[in-house]
Amino acid sequence: MKEGEGGKPASGAAGDGEGAKSSVAVSDMGAWGMNVVSSVGIIMANKQLMSSGGYGFSFATTLTGMHFAVTAVVGFVSNATGYSASKHVPLWELLWFSIVANTSITGMNLSLMLNSVGFYQISKLSMIPVVCVMEWLMHGKRYSREVKIAVVVVVMGVGVCTVTDVKVNAKGFICACVAVLSTSLQQISIGSLQKKYSVGSFELLSKTAPIQTISLIILGPFIDFYLNGKILTQYRFSTGAIVFILLSCSLAVFCNVSQYLCIGRFSAVSFQVLGHMKTVCVLTLGWILFDSELTLKNITGMLLAVAGMVIYSWAVENEKVAAAKAALSKSSMTEEEIRLLKGGAENGESKDIELGETKE
Repeated sequence: MKEGEGGKPASGAAGDGEGAKSSVAVSDMGAWGMNVVSSVGIIMANKQLMSSGGYGFSFATTLTGMHFAVTAVVGFVSNATGYSASKHVPLWELLWFSIVANTSITGMNLSLMLNSVGFYQISKLSMIPVVCVMEWLMHGKRYSREVKIAVVVVVMGVGVCTVTDVKVNAKGFICACVAVLSTSLQQISIGSLQKKYSVGSFELLSKTAPIQTISLIILGPFIDFYLNGKILTQYRFSTGAIVFILLSCSLAVFCNVSQYLCIGRFSAVSFQVLGHMKTVCVLTLGWILFDSELTLKNITGMLLAVAGMVIYSWAVENEKVAAAKAALSKSSMTEEEIRLLKGGAENGESKDIELGETKE
């Protein structure tokens, strides 16, 4: 009877554990799905909004400020209505993070302007190894051989399908280096701040968005004027342009939230590696919607990149299983040691009692 009663909770606990794992897996897939769909959507919307064949709104930095403004409003409403709780994060941490994030945005825009598209793509690809090195230096994180191989395969695949002409100059190279370092640091900081202050992804975003909004709305028009020589006040806002700006801002909320979610749940490296699925989607949709050329070279690169992502996912999962087994083994040994120690203590007590009885 006791065995049966003891067995029921164990099976129930196992069932609860499996349910929790499946729930986490669904949440993870949801976060990745939201990031891929919103990122690809915002790229397509911005292409229509900013291209000369569309509405010609070539104020990328100012548009990013608008994105964060809408995100900040959503965060404020969420906190005011009690849908999300606000936890304390020191102001200097938020300011530091916002400076790094804005440097990343400005650096990327300058790198795209000063360098060829090919070198710009190479600089973006270099973020994966840079994030790996920075996480190793900052947090002592190490990677298995399989993960390193997967990273190389992804970088090669995306490089094959995106890199064409490669031209570089001194100013462009410096901007690319600043952009890569600041973007890598920003993505690592998202995860570390969430862990350090036990804040959720949306909570952290709602705290940093207002600071980024103010700085980008003020500095954005000047940066955009330097980039393209156009003044925002001289732009004629049509109904179509306003609709696409609102669409871009709405998608940016989901894009920002899902980015913080993904990095908080996984790591900056995983976000970079699996994030290149967006590149594959953008190339494919560009071919379907905008009649962009899709060559055998592009297709080969995309297949290689997807293979690398599959290998990476498999390698990371293997690392998790190995870590869980090691933790379980360590835990079992500790429990065994405790059991033996308890047994030894009980034996010692019984001997003392026997000796006491003998003496009497």
